[in-house]
Amino acid sequence: MELNLKFIAKVLVFFVIVFAVFAIVNSKVNLKTGAVVYKSLTCGCCEGFISELKNDFDVDIRIMDDISSIKEKYNIPLEMQSCHTTIVGDYFIEGHVPMEAIDELLKTMPDVEGIILPGMPAGAPGMSGIKKEPFKIYSLKDGVISEFLEI
Repeated sequence: MELNLKFIAKVLVFFVIVFAVFAIVNSKVNLKTGAVVYKSLTCGCCEGFISELKNDFDVDIRIMDDISSIKEKYNIPLEMQSCHTTIVGDYFIEGHVPMEAIDELLKTMPDVEGIILPGMPAGAPGMSGIKKEPFKIYSLKDGVISEFLEI
């Protein structure tokens, strides 16, 4: 009888561990299921970015007359603002950020509010032209801008 109880306890511990690992993995995977893109009706370059985003995310597009309220909500500095803002999980993604940077953000899950590719550089997702230099992606945390990644 004692052997049976030990065996049952070991099996229960095993299933608890498997369930915990599954829950952790699933919570990180869920970040990649949905994205909300806030954009103005007149913005055409956003469509190219959204098209790339749809390869990895279910995308909800919210067209707004004035997207400044979204920028204010996430405290995105004026000099770093772009034509659209994307929300994935608890993070914002400002501008034409390449998928490599978004993947890195969701893989590492740093303690930041979001990431930014300022301006509208040629060759970025949704932007025409050829990439002329590495893209510098920045992060924002408590109003402090730091370099996040160079691609």
